[in-house]
Amino acid sequence: MSGGDKLDFEIRPNPAPVSAADRAALLVNPGFGRIFTDHMVTIRYADGKGWYDARVEARAPIPMDPAAAVLHYAQEIFEGMKAYRTADGGVNLFRPEANAARFGVSAQRMAMPVLPPETFVDSLRRLVEIDRDWIPTDPDGSLYLRPFMFASEVFLGVRPANEYLYVAIASPVGAYFSGGVKPVSVWATPEYTRAAPGGTGAAKCGGNYAASLVAQAEAIEHGCDQVVFLDAVERRYVDELGGMNVFFVYDDGSVVTPPLTGTILPGIIRESVLTLAAESGHRVQERPVSFEDWQADAESGRLREVFACGTAAVVTPIGQVKSPAGEFLIGGGEPGRVTMALRQQLVDIQRGDAPDPHGWVTRLF
Repeated sequence: MSGGDKLDFEIRPNPAPVSAADRAALLVNPGFGRIFTDHMVTIRYADGKGWYDARVEARAPIPMDPAAAVLHYAQEIFEGMKAYRTADGGVNLFRPEANAARFGVSAQRMAMPVLPPETFVDSLRRLVEIDRDWIPTDPDGSLYLRPFMFASEVFLGVRPANEYLYVAIASPVGAYFSGGVKPVSVWATPEYTRAAPGGTGAAKCGGNYAASLVAQAEAIEHGCDQVVFLDAVERRYVDELGGMNVFFVYDDGSVVTPPLTGTILPGIIRESVLTLAAESGHRVQERPVSFEDWQADAESGRLREVFACGTAAVVTPIGQVKSPAGEFLIGGGEPGRVTMALRQQLVDIQRGDAPDPHGWVTRLF
């Protein structure tokens, strides 16, 4: 495939899908990322040939040579998004074109070929279509989609690979929070940073998340749910959580989030929240927030709410912050009004329960 050529998918239905009864039992309590559907999408790439051999086929292990480039040089990127069942029985995707564009930016940063955006979206459409029955009927459930790509060429040598495999899999998920949305606690790590200027912070690559795991373990050791990273240069300004962007809500109604300087992932939920907050009458700013100001403003009452956002948890209130210097609460440790209102606005649009003036929702069927 090259230029504007359309890539045709070969459909190979799974000859032994999970039975309807077993599927129904699994969907009663799917959790998050533990159960997978019957099918996957695969597309191959080779230098000089382009994208080819697009398939929807039975989900199965991927044969891999021990010298596959990804195992040695970590050329790998991914995305995360959800398909939602609507009240009238249809199925929505939320801003798939934005995920496709970010997938392309990540590919460029990691010296990988760019999958055409229309092929990216089409691959997800076809996967959801064949595994539609796996979408939970629970109003809080959804079908989590994980498209990813890695270097599959067999060689040892520090250079971009010449062969790649794109794969998309799907996992039915329930509510991210059991018992309702509750404020989380975060640990401000003094030792580890997520990304430095000029690094891969703005790319959604596995290496960023692997590097955050030791810091996340540190957070858990300190009794926190998540880690929050400070900038790599001054170790002073808030960047983001281990897998979510962060927002601050002040007593004058302003909503602030750290700017995209190349060290922060440009979250699609982040961008959506910025738009919804502005439309709700809030003064929206993208500016640096120091950890010192975070604590001082929380203690003075000037800072009323803090929340994190991402595909998995949508919008999550932050109620407590811990660091080696001590700990403090935000808004008494309770979910904030602005936080919960923005969360509800977003969820209603995603599920087709509210108007979509920005054309964010793609109705699949």
